[in-house]
Amino acid sequence: MAPLLIGVLQHHCADIDSAYPEPEPSQLACLADVLGRLPDPRRTRGRRYRLGSLLGLCLVAVLGGATSLAAIARFAADTDSELREQLGLTSSTPNASTLGRLLARLDGDALADAVGAWLARYVDDPVDGPGDTLVGLAVDGKTVRGSRTDGQAVHLLAAALHACQTVIAQRQVVARSNEIPAFAPLLDRIDLRGVVVTTDAMHGHPAQPRHRTHAPSRLDPHRYRS
Repeated sequence: MAPLLIGVLQHHCADIDSAYPEPEPSQLACLADVLGRLPDPRRTRGRRYRLGSLLGLCLVAVLGGATSLAAIARFAADTDSELREQLGLTSSTPNASTLGRLLARLDGDALADAVGAWLARYVDDPVDGPGDTLVGLAVDGKTVRGSRTDGQAVHLLAAALHACQTVIAQRQVVARSNEIPAFAPLLDRIDLRGVVVTTDAMHGHPAQPRHRTHAPSRLDPHRYRS
């Protein structure tokens, strides 16, 4: 699964606007700290690297052009010492097997929550701003390009800010289900003060799914009113 996820992210790297400024070293250190708070799927015995350091390395390497676990390992070995220090890799660098075992066991929803929290730190809080300006948050689902395996592709429900197109939360939609059961859990992780949520019509009413295999919707239409 890990090489597949790397390939999916690599597809989207081609669409990144190069005009965006590169992250400051302090931001990379902050990212590694946030990722380090995730539940660690590894056994306590034999851990050589901090979890946040490994995940931060994977993210920076893929955004820098790495397309495989081996390429991430080479990136770690060849990159400058300053970047390794900011990520907390001072004594040595991990190999591809170490990275692969970690990524295969990682909780994807927990990772999405952590990255969303980190991104939210660099977005102005509308409640703390002047006036009564509301911020738009769009919730929409998309099938991830390049993720199809065994006839099925990964479908994500994401929440993105209107102004800066920044995704601050996302959830994977369960196979053979729809977006309705994932909608409320997605918003439960977001502070909705001063926020107007826009979404598809399907999320505007608590209609029951047509198939018994679908979880019933628990959406309260008044719950997310700003």
